[in-house]
Amino acid sequence: MNASVSIPSVLNLRPEAEQAPTSGIVDVFSYGRLKPGIIPLWVGEGDLATPPFICESAAQSLAKGETFYTYQRGIPELRQAIARYHEQVYRKAFDPERFFVTSGGMPAMQLAFRMLAGNGDEVLIPTPAWPNFAGAITVAGARPVPVSMAIDAQGWHLDFERLERAITPRTRVLVINSPSNPTGWVASHADLRAALDLARRHGLWIVADEIYSRFIHEPALTVDGRTPSFRDVMEPEDKIIFVQTFSKNWAMTGWRLGWLEAPHALGQVIENLIQYQTSGTPTFIQRAGVAAIEQGESFLADQIVRARQGREIVARLAETGLVELPPPSGAFYAFLKIKGAKSSKDIAFRLIDEANVGLAPGSAFGEAGEGYLRLCYLRKPEDVEEAVRRISEALPRLVA
Repeated sequence: MNASVSIPSVLNLRPEAEQAPTSGIVDVFSYGRLKPGIIPLWVGEGDLATPPFICESAAQSLAKGETFYTYQRGIPELRQAIARYHEQVYRKAFDPERFFVTSGGMPAMQLAFRMLAGNGDEVLIPTPAWPNFAGAITVAGARPVPVSMAIDAQGWHLDFERLERAITPRTRVLVINSPSNPTGWVASHADLRAALDLARRHGLWIVADEIYSRFIHEPALTVDGRTPSFRDVMEPEDKIIFVQTFSKNWAMTGWRLGWLEAPHALGQVIENLIQYQTSGTPTFIQRAGVAAIEQGESFLADQIVRARQGREIVARLAETGLVELPPPSGAFYAFLKIKGAKSSKDIAFRLIDEANVGLAPGSAFGEAGEGYLRLCYLRKPEDVEEAVRRISEALPRLVA
């Protein structure tokens, strides 16, 4: 999806390390992060710091001296809290033994791919897609296979005929990210059933990223205040691993705390891999996770309101006549098609220089994203309004 780093052959590195793609998101982030007055809408986080009640829980844990090695699978209190959270959101029983605490969503994803795919294996990714999917697959030794989604006036859609054609004897995994980063697409129950049927027929695992499931804006797709989930349509024997993070719901991107949900049979394998990856997530960070789940529902509700306000403001960019933007159904990103754009990376850098606004180039999300820019609108409305004003003024110059 992105070019790999050029490494002198004399260093003799493993190809899965050498071929790890460079992130086009990090490129623009690094370029503009210190620019005075920049409105930073390039990465997937809001502008609010972690709430004090979460920080205080970690501080109390540190004060108690909880700084030793801990449970590889996660402290029982957090795994139980995660199970209760799922019961509240999905309105059915969950066993804490299905949940495994990780040091962030990325380690959860890497564990999943390390279990399911390796040298010679292929993993299907509907694109445009978050570039870290391809990165995690590549460093596991497998090959990411991008499969373009379809786009029309209503937005993005899975193209199941393309997915079927992309399957080979080497295909092991199908990635489904709903709500989608970067497009805001949300899978319906019909989509999830079709993806599940495809996986069953071909003996594939599904890695499900439903991280943005609480950020739903389309009433027709809303199920009890969340998005449709594989948990609504799957059977106990289905081969699905869910990756999750505390980062988005509770403004904890810098804490590096996440979890895997997986069948019981994988428990010892996951525990072993965690041992050799991090030897467990620090207890004081896990205590913060318990506080986030048990006390953070009102904070999350406010986050969702801010996202919906930002979504409405960003829609005004279509008034420039230079932007196409089907309303995103979920998450907190606008994926803007820039009319006349030849290089989304070039426009992203020029927006930093000429408008002092940071967006992620669509090319970072695969070839299907070229000509687009991703804008994270989970910020206070005044910032989003000012960013829209600056972009609207700059775009006629950038695509002339």
